[in-house]
Amino acid sequence: MTNAVDVVRGRVHRLGDDVDTDAILPGRYLALRDPAALGAHCLESLAPGFRGRVREGDILVAGRNFGNGSSREHAVIALKAVGIRAIVVVSAARIFFRNAINLGLPVMVSPEAAAGLLDSETATVSVVANTIEQNGTIWRPKRLDGEVAAILACGGLMQRTRELLAAQEGEDAENG
Repeated sequence: MTNAVDVVRGRVHRLGDDVDTDAILPGRYLALRDPAALGAHCLESLAPGFRGRVREGDILVAGRNFGNGSSREHAVIALKAVGIRAIVVVSAARIFFRNAINLGLPVMVSPEAAAGLLDSETATVSVVANTIEQNGTIWRPKRLDGEVAAILACGGLMQRTRELLAAQEGEDAENG
């Protein structure tokens, strides 16, 4: 279980509603392959200086319909490259949500937490405990369970697939 996601503790960075994937990572950078190069352009038009404010382990908070637009994985890669390790939203576009989960970035859906988390202050997100906490206030987001939880527990879809294949090989060897 490499790169598993459970507890994230970091500073909050707030955005508004309807942040689309082109605002997260403009389309002109889609030819870049290096995650650090993608991260260098993360939210550059919407939140100038964002990259310089984020530290490893920080938490992004946004409003409704986060990650709408094209289905590019590059947006998630750019967020991870700058250090974002959890996202708390009122709601997220379905494809962005799944891309984030598949790349090991938890997206916690909680309108209450998204409204209540204070910008620039430290918060804690626990995927396993299903909590978001800041300054003594605890919110319970929509639970990430089933295969989504299993993917996050492994650190992403590629790792989860490797785990499942290894288990299958073990079963095949036993049944021989």
